[in-house]
Amino acid sequence: MFDLEGDLLLDVVKYKKLFQITERLHSFLDVDVLLGELFIVLKEIYPNFSYQLLLSMDTYSHNDLPIIDLEYDGENIAAIQAFESGAVQFESTQTGHAVLYAPLKGKREIYGVLQVIAPLTKGFPIYDVEFMALLSSCAGGALENAQLYQLSLRTISDLQLINETSHQLNSNRPMAETFEFMSTQIKASFEANEVGFFLFSQKQTKAKILPGSTPYFFTRQARVYVNHIIEKLQKENEPLFIGDFTLPEKNHGTSFHSIMAVPVVVGERLRGFCMIMHHCPYFFTFESFTLLQSLVHHTSLALTNSMLREELKIMVTTDHLTKLHSRKFLDEKIQCSMKNDEEGTFILLDIDNFKEINDTYGHQIGDEVLIQVANLIRGNMREHDIGARWGGEELAIYLPKVPLDTGAAIACRLVKKVAKRSKPHITVSCGVSYWNKESKDSYQSLFKRADEALYTAKETGKNKVVIEGNHSRVNEALI
Repeated sequence: MFDLEGDLLLDVVKYKKLFQITERLHSFLDVDVLLGELFIVLKEIYPNFSYQLLLSMDTYSHNDLPIIDLEYDGENIAAIQAFESGAVQFESTQTGHAVLYAPLKGKREIYGVLQVIAPLTKGFPIYDVEFMALLSSCAGGALENAQLYQLSLRTISDLQLINETSHQLNSNRPMAETFEFMSTQIKASFEANEVGFFLFSQKQTKAKILPGSTPYFFTRQARVYVNHIIEKLQKENEPLFIGDFTLPEKNHGTSFHSIMAVPVVVGERLRGFCMIMHHCPYFFTFESFTLLQSLVHHTSLALTNSMLREELKIMVTTDHLTKLHSRKFLDEKIQCSMKNDEEGTFILLDIDNFKEINDTYGHQIGDEVLIQVANLIRGNMREHDIGARWGGEELAIYLPKVPLDTGAAIACRLVKKVAKRSKPHITVSCGVSYWNKESKDSYQSLFKRADEALYTAKETGKNKVVIEGNHSRVNEALI
């Protein structure tokens, strides 16, 4: 009778402890914290046993805990049986230890198996088996709740990402700003090392990298990855999920193994694609792949509209023949520069005897001459300089923050290059004007002075550069 009462008292204590453990485990909504707490609980109750968790999921990040993947192999027969049947399984080792496998059961599924090793014994007492089974079920339920909670947080976060990105894309902001926002959002959400956006040409033979992509995609090293994705998309037109990308043998030392790419399809036509990369193999999960697809799908129309707006903007601000900027664009940039910069030089350029060229060779050759001069202008400009078609055979160059002598030297160099490289042979004349903050100047006056200097160049022999306001400062570019 006394032993029975002792056993009952022990059961009461253990089940009271189990109730406390259940409350304790269910209070954690972070999977990693919950798993760490489970091992603390086990050591408190059975300090002489050793433990290991065999999990079927890959959401934990505890490197300091005995947690491994549950694998289907010949060495884990009892563990697999516990996982598949949902019932406790036993085995004995050659060293005389008893091993118990208790499934971590939730309401929806079994998440893994708890392995308990009792040293130097042939089996577990029945009340310990029952307690272990209840404890593992408790842990399975708490694990399921924590997973569902984290899933709900991820879902909310994913929806916020899609909503914020769609809102940004529909806000009519410049394309570079839009894609920079998307790149920042994707890097943060997917923990990607690199993010790239690409727009296909009309014939879909080439893909142009869009501003907002991370700098790596503008390097030569990135081409092997981009070309591989382009080839795959052109063949299959399906999203790509690559866990461990390896380069051909001749290209040793691949930097990126995990790659995801999602095409931007509008009206059944492949317009472009988004790709993200990470150095580690199998870094991206299938859930992240699904999210990227959803993000690109929900924003594809807005992405395309943003691309088309940028193309339209380029068309409006670009002369269709010379591909230089329009006069309207040049006017706006000069006015902005005169408000914000300290100085600037303006060059007005005219092709000499252009009417004779059209009359002699035809208007098609005349157009080709204009294109040749425009190409030479582009080759003599810095990134922030502006070349424009002023009208007819007149072209213009604006050099922000450039002093007069430097601007005049650039004009002289251009005059010489045109005379040397043009075919059929032509010459050009230039008028140069200048402004700075010290003198009260106006936008209209800057143009007028350059036009007067150009007129002087044309009247005094052509094929030369004349600087504003001082016709003695005539720089001839003799052929």
